[in-house]
Amino acid sequence: MHSFARFGRLCARQRPPAGCITQSYTYNYTSTHHHHPVALSKPDSLLCGTSRRQAVTVFRRYAATQTPPTIHAGKRDSGADTPTKVPKVEAGAEKKAQEPRKKAAAAVVDPLQGPIDVSKAAQRKADWAILKDMVHYIWPKDNLGTRVRVGLALGLLVGAKVLNVQVPFYFKVIVDSLNVDFSAVGGTAGAVAGALIVGYGLARVGATAFQEIRNAVFATVAQTAIRRVACDVFNHLLRLDLNFHLTRQTGGLTRAIDRGTKGISFVLTSMVFHILPTLLEISMVCGILTYNYGAQFAVVTAVTMSAYAAFTIVTTSWRTKFRKQANAADNAAATVAVDSLINFEAVKYFNNEKFEVMRYDKALQGYEAASIKVATSLAFLNTGQNVIFSSALTAMMYLAAQGVVDGTMTVGDLVLINQLVFQLSVPLNFLGSVYRELRQSLLDMETLFNLQKVNVAIKDAPHAKPLVLKGGEIRFENVSFGYHPERPILKNISFTIPAGHKIAFVGPSGCGKSTILRLLFRYYDVDSGRILIDGQDIRDVTVESLRRAVGVVPQDTPLFNNTIEHNIRYGRTDATDEEVKAVAKRARIEETITKLPDGYQTKVGERGMMISGGEKQRLAVSRLLLKDPPIMFFDEATSALDTATETSMLQNINSILKEKQRTSVFVAHRLRTIFDSDRIVVLKDGVVAEQGTHQELVDGGTVYASMWAAQEVLSTGGDTEKSSTAASSS
Repeated sequence: MHSFARFGRLCARQRPPAGCITQSYTYNYTSTHHHHPVALSKPDSLLCGTSRRQAVTVFRRYAATQTPPTIHAGKRDSGADTPTKVPKVEAGAEKKAQEPRKKAAAAVVDPLQGPIDVSKAAQRKADWAILKDMVHYIWPKDNLGTRVRVGLALGLLVGAKVLNVQVPFYFKVIVDSLNVDFSAVGGTAGAVAGALIVGYGLARVGATAFQEIRNAVFATVAQTAIRRVACDVFNHLLRLDLNFHLTRQTGGLTRAIDRGTKGISFVLTSMVFHILPTLLEISMVCGILTYNYGAQFAVVTAVTMSAYAAFTIVTTSWRTKFRKQANAADNAAATVAVDSLINFEAVKYFNNEKFEVMRYDKALQGYEAASIKVATSLAFLNTGQNVIFSSALTAMMYLAAQGVVDGTMTVGDLVLINQLVFQLSVPLNFLGSVYRELRQSLLDMETLFNLQKVNVAIKDAPHAKPLVLKGGEIRFENVSFGYHPERPILKNISFTIPAGHKIAFVGPSGCGKSTILRLLFRYYDVDSGRILIDGQDIRDVTVESLRRAVGVVPQDTPLFNNTIEHNIRYGRTDATDEEVKAVAKRARIEETITKLPDGYQTKVGERGMMISGGEKQRLAVSRLLLKDPPIMFFDEATSALDTATETSMLQNINSILKEKQRTSVFVAHRLRTIFDSDRIVVLKDGVVAEQGTHQELVDGGTVYASMWAAQEVLSTGGDTEKSSTAASSS
């Protein structure tokens, strides 16, 4: 056994003699072989005197070696008492477990981007699917009030269209009635056309009033639909697995949701009030022209309708890819902006304001280029539509003027045709713009609905039942898992956490300690093996009941941009003020809170950036204590605390665990915070290297004993160096 293992046993057995004063020093030792200093500093050392000199001697031997001692998982010295070990990974099992994950990774498509170039048939299919979904919001089977509002709005719409078509007829009769020689026949305008003029005005006012009342009636339907869709999408996003949120960019996601919800109102309004009613109005005008003035007008009208519709549809379909490109560039720009603002401190620390502006400008350049294409293609579309309509208007006016010359029409007929054609231009132009805007809204909504189609990887099994806790025993059986197929994290590990025990996981960074929490919390499902709580496979219980039974203080403390009180109460939203203050006191933060000017109403800022790291961790512990779950998980929960506060808080936590017989799991790098655990599990390279109590691991282990020795050297070297310096000077 190498020197660190022997030193680990020494550290475990050594106790400070009475009166030994523990202090903090910094000691720089330079290896004669490696030629680089090793800084040793740690407050509150438990070693002193001879033990310290032995510690430094051991560390010097280690620093002078060619290479660090090799530690093999599960390997031990002959004759030593060794902790429990687990079977090795079966050949081929790891590769087999990765195959489904490889297929899933290959099939992942970013819903925020989507394909830019798709076939027209595929795009039409996607558009019709969205419209079909929206019908449920317009005419819900379970909401009579919504259907009544839609029916009333349609009635008002028909009334407005009928009155609108009457306006040109009033105009025609007024013109014909005034086309007399008043100097010869006498009379006044009021006597000749007074009633007609009043009717003309009432028809226009009535049509406008009906339209505005219709909009007011339908507003509730549209806004309710927007709220329901937005809530459905938000709920779906919260149900997605952790991997989705870790790989998505917040700025692009929020921008896509914002655009999509704004498009909902236009799509709903278009479906009910624009498309079919506009077609109805066009049919009425065309019928009147054909019935009153013959086939010539019918032919011009039919050709105009066909040319206008064909040009609009073809050109709008061509412009679709430009809008998709603009949306993708907009998402990218929003992502850069949000990312830079969230990491504002990092930008300042490295003087990278210009770099971030360049990144943002580069993203905006893509949006600028796509938007220019959108604008120029829109100008082409509008010009073509105006040419088609103006040609039709010119042709109809010529035919009407020829009729007046021939005596088959009156001046009033000329005015009527002019008014009807212009009235036809309104729905025609509107239909063109509606189709254009509808396609744009559908593109914006496509991302929104694509988000709803993202598969929820972690969900309840069909036969899932609530978790029934009988104590809180946790058992991992041959569990293998990797975030990426090429990089397995856990390799066929097995261990048991007895109910009511305090268990610690230690090991080098990246060995899978935090991954155990994520698997237990079902952020991910295992690739192979199973995880049991009181004999129940966590995949066979409801996710809600599982997560309600597990409480977590994560490594990176998440806080909301709200008050301290809100962040603590988040552990149990119905908690009283007294309960909030009680857990804050047990987490050793109440004194700090009361010294703040606003007390519990103090804002913590974005991601808690306005308070220190230690305060954030104590708030997280307070939140967990308020939730009071049967199983508690502490992932480096005290890494940012000073020694005195850490010791005091750990004492409070340990008293709660013993008092309530909670099953607890601690992940730590500082071994002094977990040496009193009932069992310590040492992970290395994805396997359980060893497990046992602190004393067992120091006496018979290799990995843990080395880690313990290294940390003790770092905590005691300063005292030895200072003593040596004083002796030599004297």
